[in-house]
Amino acid sequence: MVSGNIFHCRKNSWPPEEYINKATLQLFDFDSAAPPEQAWRRRLNSHANLLKEFSVTFMEAIKMVRLGIRIWSYVREEASHGRKAPIDPFTRESCKPSATQGVPLGGMGSGSISRGFRGEFRQWQIIPGLCEASPVMANQFSIFVSRDGGNKSFASVLAPGQHEGLGSHKKADDQGISSWGWNLNGQHSTYHALFPRAWTVYDGEPDPELKVSCRQISPFIPHNYRESSLPAAVFVYTLVNTGKERAKVSLLFTWANSIGGNSHLTGGHVNEPFIAEDGVSGVLLHHKTGKGNPPVTFAIAACETQNVSVSVLPKFGLSEKSSTTAKGMWCKMVQDGQFDRENFSSGASMPSSPGETLCAAVSASTWVEPHGKCTVAFSLAWSSPKVKFSKGSTFHRRYTKFYGTSERAAKDLAHDALTQYKRWEEDIEKWQNPILQDESLPEWYKFTLFNELYFLVAGGTIWIDSPLPSSNMRNKSRDQVKELENTEVKVTEAKVSRRQGADAGRTTDSTYDVEYTTDSASDVDCMVDGVDEKHRGDLSHESDASVTLAMMDQQYDRDDVGRFLYLEGVEYIMWCTYDVHFYASFALLELFPRIELNIQRDFAKAVLCEDGRKVKFLAEGNCGIRKVRGAVPHDLGTHDPWREMNAYNIHDTSKWKDLNPKFVLQVYRDFAATGDMSFGVDVWPAVRAAMEYMEQFDRDGDGLIENDGFPDQTYDT
Repeated sequence: MVSGNIFHCRKNSWPPEEYINKATLQLFDFDSAAPPEQAWRRRLNSHANLLKEFSVTFMEAIKMVRLGIRIWSYVREEASHGRKAPIDPFTRESCKPSATQGVPLGGMGSGSISRGFRGEFRQWQIIPGLCEASPVMANQFSIFVSRDGGNKSFASVLAPGQHEGLGSHKKADDQGISSWGWNLNGQHSTYHALFPRAWTVYDGEPDPELKVSCRQISPFIPHNYRESSLPAAVFVYTLVNTGKERAKVSLLFTWANSIGGNSHLTGGHVNEPFIAEDGVSGVLLHHKTGKGNPPVTFAIAACETQNVSVSVLPKFGLSEKSSTTAKGMWCKMVQDGQFDRENFSSGASMPSSPGETLCAAVSASTWVEPHGKCTVAFSLAWSSPKVKFSKGSTFHRRYTKFYGTSERAAKDLAHDALTQYKRWEEDIEKWQNPILQDESLPEWYKFTLFNELYFLVAGGTIWIDSPLPSSNMRNKSRDQVKELENTEVKVTEAKVSRRQGADAGRTTDSTYDVEYTTDSASDVDCMVDGVDEKHRGDLSHESDASVTLAMMDQQYDRDDVGRFLYLEGVEYIMWCTYDVHFYASFALLELFPRIELNIQRDFAKAVLCEDGRKVKFLAEGNCGIRKVRGAVPHDLGTHDPWREMNAYNIHDTSKWKDLNPKFVLQVYRDFAATGDMSFGVDVWPAVRAAMEYMEQFDRDGDGLIENDGFPDQTYDT
């Protein structure tokens, strides 16, 4: 048990009162506008320290020179095929790593965009395995305030001035984003992170008499396998006027047609305005990706109410050649606080030319009475329905099960986010409050427990749709389930608490799409009736009950939740690396147990597969086969996951000693926690095979495996 007495003193690490004036906190004490008592906090003017990257000493480099040459050759070979090597220590990112990260946006597995604590949108992971770390600085929220008939006015981007990516000098004739009002100092503005939400509070900046709270909400909801897959986020602005005059306040949301890096310059991008139901309106930004990757459509939107008016500018550019420049857009907002209503009928723009940056803007305007309050909500959504891996396999993402496979689903996602975010917050608070209100837990533990879950969104996660099992397949395994039920299984007392249901709006139809362009399947033997013939009949007395790959591919849950991948890290592009999943998996078991069981099913199938294709192991330069039957794979692959496993090729992982025991322990834990008999049936042959595979390493028959004098396990030192 975690105890505050053992690990930490009772004093908060970052008390909110040290970051926000108490009077301001009281003003926001409604509608979740105030940040929570437990959170990770930063002032917006805080310096983001550069992070030291891994380096080796001269002597270490000498010892590893042969390995380095082999890795370098492998990286170049992969690059010649248009692929990125899973481990590449030679290519430096254009953006140096720094301590800038905040809470990421969106649900799980549909591509992610992160935000820095100072408001920048960065860490773009829309394309599988590709992370564009640099911020897109045209993507901003800004505020325009007018008082006393326009005699007092304030206009500023809601991010610290002269930010990363802007350059150091503002030119008088610049038509780009440096012409905007970067007037925020950030000294009185603070960021508060408690995943999956974040708060940014502007305490009198830029208008001393206007308090502003921005609440960022993403649909990460435990046990909800629908909303948690949605690529959408909401930004709720709460405005409090502490002055004696009415204030006209306009909030502006600008967005570049980009997926990070230089993608905004590739050309062929199109913007168009839209009007949806319930007062939701905005702009769709259709992005044509390069290198044959599937297209992406973004939606930025706001919700019009009795007190809030929404207008849009579907197209503006960053150069003087643009028909409407970034500077012209800013001047329009300073002068009028809104755009022309006829912009909604402008239709789709012409496709952008190569080298041209296409942007869009949504404005929401309102009047705030003296000592009054007002709420304005924006949403961001993106629809990239197809996942395409670099060797050609394509799948439909999980959210397409509910929204269809059109990129234009971004409009519906943005609409639903704005109309349903209050229910998201209720579910999030119901999940988090028992821990946040537990006084026996130290404060640092509470917010760290939630914030470290960010990786399930920003860890390159991919969540695909997959077909429901046919009824005859479930009937075929009924005898196996009965026999397993009659087997004595001691279930541990460490039950995992979980909430049943919460999968509202399920459908039974599925749009699972798989296209394979490789022709190497003949090299992969994945019949999973056991290693040798002796596993036949272990689960059933019927001779035809041996489990085949086709059966293992079926998901036995009544409502299928698809298949899930996440990276070892954005620097190590390998899906579901098993030795680190051993530690991370408890979060999935606790919050999304059906996803965890399906990952274990994937590894169970992999245990019983053999891939005879030759692989060169880079540590020693020797060769072996990609996957040995009975061995738990290191990972599910990189360029063609599920079909081409063990992307890790420095050592021969079939000789590693810890992966198989970790698999058996995890399977037992998951079965004990869920009591899912069909899961037990699915994985039992693989458990037997994994244990029997380890017998070869017990060379003296004492019941303990022997190590072999080389790095044959994953405990790095």
